[in-house]
Amino acid sequence: MSNSSAVLLDVNGIEVIYNHVILVLKGVSLQVREGSIVALLGGNGAGKTTTLRAVSNLLAGERGAVTKGSIALRGERVETLGTAEMVKRGVIQVMEGRHCFAHLTIEENLLAGAYTRADGKAAVAQTLEKVYAYFPRLKTRRGSQAAYTSGGEQQMCAIGRALMADPKMVLLDEPSMGLAPQIVEEVFEIVKDLNAREGTTFLLAEQNTQMALRYAGYGYILENGRVVMDGEAAALRENEDVKEFYLGMGGGDRKSFRDVKSYKRRKRWLA
Repeated sequence: MSNSSAVLLDVNGIEVIYNHVILVLKGVSLQVREGSIVALLGGNGAGKTTTLRAVSNLLAGERGAVTKGSIALRGERVETLGTAEMVKRGVIQVMEGRHCFAHLTIEENLLAGAYTRADGKAAVAQTLEKVYAYFPRLKTRRGSQAAYTSGGEQQMCAIGRALMADPKMVLLDEPSMGLAPQIVEEVFEIVKDLNAREGTTFLLAEQNTQMALRYAGYGYILENGRVVMDGEAAALRENEDVKEFYLGMGGGDRKSFRDVKSYKRRKRWLA
């Protein structure tokens, strides 16, 4: 990545195995710089969610483990730390599927995100007002039970709850899933604003490649647990193969991005 800012997250050649036998990630490497928006792209089953869970140390709950490689946050190895320790270091994951506490109100959900903070009620109240400024719809619905709000409002609530922890980096898993296009755009605009105004770093896994590459500065394309391509978002948007396989702008019969590679490159990736 050609950027002068410091590397916040450095994932180096990680392998992830589930249930001691199922190899899901096969040597994934990526970097996320301070204050950037980085997209993990690829189809269902490519390994995007597993990569995020490896970073936030949520694999154990799924009987998964990082078995090779390293994950460093600001130069410190973190792959053996617990999720709570990662939260203390400012890494918060927003899970796929708009997970909210259904029977709590929107505001109660948001305040739950501040549970680990130790900087006092006034600071938490200030963050809450900031979240409401970014998500005015949540302020309107603050007293409503989350179960009775729309999918878009629940997604905003999930992101807002992550922000209540005062994170340095937010891991966003499929933020567009199941949402109407105008709501998806609204969510991504808020991500862009948070990045620009608050300096929040985002690593987002997204199947909606077109939307992700509009808002991210850099992207990694995963297939079958490997990174098959990476680059500046603008360059990926213009790449003919990316257009064909991920932006729906081609009519070829090929099923895999790797099929278009030269022999040498294919040999390297499939080795």
